[in-house]
Amino acid sequence: MTTLAPPAAPEARPVAGERAPSRRHRLRQPRGHLGHVWTWIVILWLCLPIFVMIAFGFNNTKGRLNFQWQGFTLRYWGQLFAIPDLTGALINSVTIALIVTGLSILLGTPIGMALGKYRFRGKALTDVVLFANVAAPEIALGAAVLSLFITLGIPRGYVTIVIAQVMFDIVYVAITVRARMASFDRSLEEAARDLGAGAWTTFRLVTLPQILPGVVAGGLLAFALSIDDFVITQFNAGQTLTFPLWVWGATRLGVPPQVNDMGTIIFAGGVLLAVLSVLIGRRRSA
Repeated sequence: MTTLAPPAAPEARPVAGERAPSRRHRLRQPRGHLGHVWTWIVILWLCLPIFVMIAFGFNNTKGRLNFQWQGFTLRYWGQLFAIPDLTGALINSVTIALIVTGLSILLGTPIGMALGKYRFRGKALTDVVLFANVAAPEIALGAAVLSLFITLGIPRGYVTIVIAQVMFDIVYVAITVRARMASFDRSLEEAARDLGAGAWTTFRLVTLPQILPGVVAGGLLAFALSIDDFVITQFNAGQTLTFPLWVWGATRLGVPPQVNDMGTIIFAGGVLLAVLSVLIGRRRSA
């Protein structure tokens, strides 16, 4: 008795308009988690200087040079403010960064809102000026602001550092707020005005909550750029020392471990602010 074999299944054919993946294309596709591994390698490589800085904050160094591991200690964390000049430089950096951040938010937010909401004569030129400020080398900006202060006869010091940093930090706040305005719903403002809300009430209760993530992001960016700025600050500092300027001057004689400890605190504070910003943004969007 013979049995009939079931008919063979028809060969799958690509749908019209689609191309079957070629053997060469399949070979080019990444295998496994190679892309993830490579990403983590790049991240670790970029973070390596930070890890070295944190580690050498616990180095039991003897003398001025802190370039060779000599043992673990917490002694310098207890002597964090033992160097008066370094402590004063850190206070200058933090206070300048806070002032610059506040002024950049106050001045940059209206610029970003205007560029994102309205069409006006000179808008294209304003865009060019903003992005030229971002693209220009810091040495050119520092020299330009220095020339301005010399021409006006303004002595360099704490105030000129603040003015110089605000002049380039405003741009980052304005660009960030303008990007946030792309998803701004103007009908909510119009509804608030129709219901009798004034201009300030509409801004405080309707506009600001919508653009707040962009304002916070711009402010954090301005703070980070200010606290570690070196080139523009050096041009306009005069006799005022900030943390980066003090570290640069100390490299000739040796960097004490307290510099690494203070750098670790600054890094941890920046990470904490970034995490809080993300958590607040997620909570508001939930």
